Amino acid sequence: MKTLLSMVAALTFFLSFCSLDVAAQSSTSALSDLPQARDYVQHRASSYDRSGGNADFRTIAPGETLTLLDESGPGVITHFWATIASDDPHHLKALVLRMYWDGEPSPSVEAPIGDFFGLGLGDYFLYQSTPLSVGSDKALNCFFPMPFEKNARITVTNEGSIKTDAFYFNIDYRAYQHPLPAGELYFHAQYRQAAPNHGWTNNWQSNGDALVNDKKNPNGDGNYVWMEGAGRGHFVGVSMSVLQNQDGWWGEGDDMFFIDGERTPSINGTGSEDYFLGAWDFGGHPFSYALYGAPVVGAEAAGSRSSVYRFHLDSPIPFTKSIRATIEHGHANHRSDNFYSVAYWYQTEPHAAFPRLPPLEQRIPKIYPVGGPGNAGK
Repeated sequence: MKTLLSMVAALTFFLSFCSLDVAAQSSTSALSDLPQARDYVQHRASSYDRSGGNADFRTIAPGETLTLLDESGPGVITHFWATIASDDPHHLKALVLRMYWDGEPSPSVEAPIGDFFGLGLGDYFLYQSTPLSVGSDKALNCFFPMPFEKNARITVTNEGSIKTDAFYFNIDYRAYQHPLPAGELYFHAQYRQAAPNHGWTNNWQSNGDALVNDKKNPNGDGNYVWMEGAGRGHFVGVSMSVLQNQDGWWGEGDDMFFIDGERTPSINGTGSEDYFLGAWDFGGHPFSYALYGAPVVGAEAAGSRSSVYRFHLDSPIPFTKSIRATIEHGHANHRSDNFYSVAYWYQTEPHAAFPRLPPLEQRIPKIYPVGGPGNAGK
C-alpha cells in the first residue's frame, strides 16, 4: 500500500509539473514573440462612462439584452473581462451570455454567464487556468481566442426578475486589414445540464455494490452529454459542476468520446476524477492548475458541491464530421446527481443546433428527491 501511495504521489507531481510546463512554454513563447512587428490595430469594447465620468458600468433590467460588442471583421477577440454587482442571489445563472459570428442567426456560444466562466453552481470562487480564471474579487476572465471574418456580436440577457445594478466589461480584440488565415475555426461553447441525472436504479447502498459494479456500459448508453457537434473542428475542454443528490463518491463515471459517428468510443477513460487529472476522489482537497483542476471539492454526501475543469490545450480532440463528448454519472450511470456543464470547442460553421436552454428556475441548483443513499425522496 505504501508503494502504491508513493506511486500515486509521484504521478500527481508529474502531472502537475506537465501542466505548469505547458503554461511556462506558453509564457515563454509570448515573451519571445514580443519583438515581432504586429499587423493589427488593437481595440477594446467596454462599459466606460462616455461622458468622462466614473459611471463605468451598464444596468440590465429584467428581460433586457445588453449588447457588449458588435463589430465588423476581420478580427480576433483575445480577452473578455467582466464583473457584476447585483442584488439577485442567482445572477450568475440568470444572466445569459451569447456570441454570434459573421451574422449567424443562432449563437455559437450560449450559457449562463457563471457557467461559462466555470462557476456552475451559481456561487463565486477563485481559481486560475490558462483560458479561464476568476480573480479577486468576482473578476471573470476569458482568454480563449475568438476569430471572426465579417462580424462579432456578444450579448448578455437578464432572464431574472431583479435588475442588474452594474455590469462592467472590457473586451479586447484585434482588427485586421486582411482576411484571416485559411483554416481558422470559430469558437463555440455550449451549456448543458441534467438535474437530476437520472440513474437506472436507486436500489444500492454503495458504489461498490455488485448490482452496480458488475453493470456493463461499453457504448455509453445513458451517459451525460457535454456536447454534440457536426462539421470539422476540435474539442478543447469542459467545465462542470455537480450537486450531489445522493451519498458517496459522485465520480465513478468514465469519460467517452465518439468521433465521426463511432458507435463505441475511441477515447475511453477510467473515472471522473481521472479525466479531470486528479486521483482518489481528489483527496478531499481543492486545486487549480493551468489545464485542469477541482477548485471546489465537496464531501462524499448528499448536498455536497464540486466544480471541476479540463482543457485539452496540449492536444485538442479533432473531428472531421461529428463529435459526441460524454461522461458517465456513476459507474454505468447508476447515480442521480445534478450535473451542470459548459463544453468549449472550435469548428467550421454552420454548427449543429444547440439544445434549448432550460428556464431559469430549472438552472438554479437544488436537491431532488431521487431516492438512494442519503436521499429518501423515492
